[in-house]
This record gives sequence, structure tokens and C-alpha cells, in this order.
Amino acid sequence: MKFRLNDTVKIILGKDRGKTGKIEAILAKADQVVVAGANMYKKHTKKQGDKQPGGILDLARPLALSKIALICPHCHLQTRIGFQGAKKKKVRICKKCQKPL
Repeated sequence: MKFRLNDTVKIILGKDRGKTGKIEAILAKADQVVVAGANMYKKHTKKQGDKQPGGILDLARPLALSKIALICPHCHLQTRIGFQGAKKKKVRICKKCQKPL
């Protein structure tokens, strides 16, 4: 997988197009990621006893990998990810500035 936790990404498709955020969770089997503050939905919950009151919760839902693009920490541009190096020592690089990520 080309994306990792805490990578800064930009959303390129969907209702939150143009927003940026960090990756909070990766769902590798479903090819999805959860981005902080993006793709938020409301969930209504019932009261579950005295300690868990009911109410409306804001939840971040996962996004498909095809809907996000990495933002390079060096050149601060939306970029693709490449790999450089031998089999044991692969390094992710920015396709625009060629610096390691």
C-alpha cells in the first residue's frame, strides 16, 4: 500500500472535494482510509443506560483510495507516489520533487 498513517492527503472526489487531512486509519482489505475531519456523517443513538446517553454522534466514514491524493511534505503539492531502491530497502518518493517521503 502506498499510503501510511499520518500522511497528509487531499480529497479529490466526493462531497468533501478540496479538503485536506491526515490519515487516521487504513482498511487494507477494503482499499479504504479514514481521513480526519472528512466524510463526516451523523449517527443517532439510543440511551444505553446511565453511563451512555443517547444523542447524535459525528462519525468519520472511510473513503476509497482512488478518491485521495498525497500531499508532499517537501514541495507541498498534490503528487503521486513512486518507489526507489532495491528489494530490501524500498523508499517512497514524491513524483514531482523526487525527494523521499
